[in-house]
Amino acid sequence: MEQQLETLWKEVRELSLGTSVEVERLNSPPSSLRFLRDFVSANKPCIISDATLHWPAISLWSDDKYLRGALSGSSVSVHLTPDGRADALVPHPEDSSLCFASAHVCRMPFSEALDLISSDKGKGKGKGNGKGNGVVAYCQEQNDCFRNEYSVLAGDCEAHIPWATEALGCLPEAVNLWIGNSLSHTSFHKDHYENLYVVVSGLKHFLLLPPTDVHRLYIHHYPAASYSYSPDTQELILELEKPPRYVPWCSVDPYPSPDSVHHEISKFPLYFNGPKPFECTLRPGEILYLPSMWFHHVSQSPDGRGRTIAVNYWYDMQFDIKYAYFKFLQSIHHPLYGPTLSQSEDKDPLSVLSCSERTDRSNTASGAYEAKEKDSKEA
Repeated sequence: MEQQLETLWKEVRELSLGTSVEVERLNSPPSSLRFLRDFVSANKPCIISDATLHWPAISLWSDDKYLRGALSGSSVSVHLTPDGRADALVPHPEDSSLCFASAHVCRMPFSEALDLISSDKGKGKGKGNGKGNGVVAYCQEQNDCFRNEYSVLAGDCEAHIPWATEALGCLPEAVNLWIGNSLSHTSFHKDHYENLYVVVSGLKHFLLLPPTDVHRLYIHHYPAASYSYSPDTQELILELEKPPRYVPWCSVDPYPSPDSVHHEISKFPLYFNGPKPFECTLRPGEILYLPSMWFHHVSQSPDGRGRTIAVNYWYDMQFDIKYAYFKFLQSIHHPLYGPTLSQSEDKDPLSVLSCSERTDRSNTASGAYEAKEKDSKEA
């Protein structure tokens, strides 16, 4: 089976995705028919250049005075971590293993959040163990936050992406806003959405792997933990959840430190010795179509004000035959992979939500959003 899986990784590139590591770029928005035929049905990513340069946000959001004025009465959700690694694997607080760490989430006036993201205090000094000083702040909440917390800015962007809406046959279930600095990044994961990702300022850097490469990311269960913040000491402390809960998460860090690179390569050979991931950098005015169930790692480079701002549109995916194929593939054992998710001791689906699927049900965009979350609990 090892050889058959590695043949699959090669053939899916040769037959469908291409052998280059570059993501296909379109010079202008496609017709809804072409988008559906060439990308959605093929489960293939693409970048659309000059797609949102007409948005008022592209020029207005570069002005701090405008943002602070528009959101002067708004309180927003802010995710705090010691080093920008939220919803990621970090050192376990009690032993030498790893755990899945969630950010400390608080609400604060938008102007204070913007100051924290831009200030030295918001640049983080911790090592990911909850014992360092300083915090990294990231304005985001994966619960349709743009249409809720930032609704006053709605006129600066399109409410949906017209050609994508026509192709997919529905409006987006959620629209989210992301404001962070250079330290905020997202570890490899997948979402059960068709994702249209738009950069407004700064740059976003993506590594992408198709669903067929699931074994290469060594998804295992890790104990869940979360950061708590003390305003008095201005420190973040990592604490394990009680009762214990386990989260299936990708084990691979694609950018290991120089000191650990040889160890990581020997530990995760399917990733480092296999086909290279697709790579792309998204600039202001561009849209990345990120197909459902594609694994993606995201980092960012800020603009001249030290921030990156993005908006993404989550459209419901079709739980069709492709999803059934993926679930079957995920159940197959690779000898270098270790236990598959189906072989894990943890059988309780309520305990294995991935970060993008652990949205607070009281804040979901719609009843359909809540129902879809129930259907996609297995990462």
